[in-house]
Amino acid sequence: MTTLVVGASGETGRLLVEQLLNRGESVRVIVRSDANLPETIKNHTGLSITQASITEMSDTALAELVAGCDAVASCLGHTLSFKGVYGQPRRLVTDTVRRICTVIQKNASEQPVKYVLMNTTGNKNQDLSEHTSFRHNAVIGLLRLLLPPHVDNEKAADFLRTKIGQNNPAIEWVAVRPDGLIDNPDVSEYDLHPSPTRDPIFDSGQTSRINVAHFMAELMTNTETWAPWKGQMPVIYNRN
Repeated sequence: MTTLVVGASGETGRLLVEQLLNRGESVRVIVRSDANLPETIKNHTGLSITQASITEMSDTALAELVAGCDAVASCLGHTLSFKGVYGQPRRLVTDTVRRICTVIQKNASEQPVKYVLMNTTGNKNQDLSEHTSFRHNAVIGLLRLLLPPHVDNEKAADFLRTKIGQNNPAIEWVAVRPDGLIDNPDVSEYDLHPSPTRDPIFDSGQTSRINVAHFMAELMTNTETWAPWKGQMPVIYNRN
């Protein structure tokens, strides 16, 4: 199996690439620089590195990278700096999802491509009745006004949910929603839920980045893991 990973140089993306390579998968990555990739994976025979800005890649170049891929994973996020949060591109994640899905549909193969998006518990799954408090909704409203990356996360998941939908012949998708991200060296036990079981703002849980990477890799490589979550937005928490 071949997987394209975008956002591979990020803290979770690096771990996902390692998880996939450890499973014997072939992995393609698009990174501005390979400097942030660990040496242990940078020289791996199963890894193919394209150094480029995905926002500046032509549709033809992007199509060449997507061609032959069984799955695409997005761990893209905005850099935590003033320019990263408020500068352009403000719709980095959404635009990337849209472009890659367009390429996949134009060059559809016999089997649908799996698209796994790393998202956030701060984003509701509008297909489900996810109840939140008034104060939670008030804070989310402020985040939409003040933090463009939050809106980007919402719109990226909404594109998959409403534009790709549940019965697209070319693309199947899952949007993974971790809660408060932390760093742990090893994969640990974790729990999966269709919706948040805690308030992500006022009673947030914890999710190790390596557990997110493990679950995303399991989704793409294990049909038994994929089947119940296809077209869903599962929430992942570390098990206490």
